Amino acid sequence: MKNYEIAAMSSKELIEKIDELENRLADINFHKAIEPPQNPMVFRNSRRDIARMKTRLTQMELQENSKA
Repeated sequence: MKNYEIAAMSSKELIEKIDELENRLADINFHKAIEPPQNPMVFRNSRRDIARMKTRLTQMELQENSKA
C-alpha cells in the first residue's frame, strides 16, 4: 500500500484496515507451519503497511490534540 493511499484514508478506515491486515498476517503465520508461503515478502510488506497505518493514526491524533 502506498503512502498517498494511507494519507487519503480516514481514521475509521485505517483502524479497520489495520485489523484486517493483522488478522491476515496471523493467518499467514499459522499456515506457514503447514506449508511454505508462495511469496515470503508478504510478511515484510504486511508488517510495514501496518506500521505505516499506525504512524498515520498517531499523526492524526496529534494534530487533533494540538488543535484542541
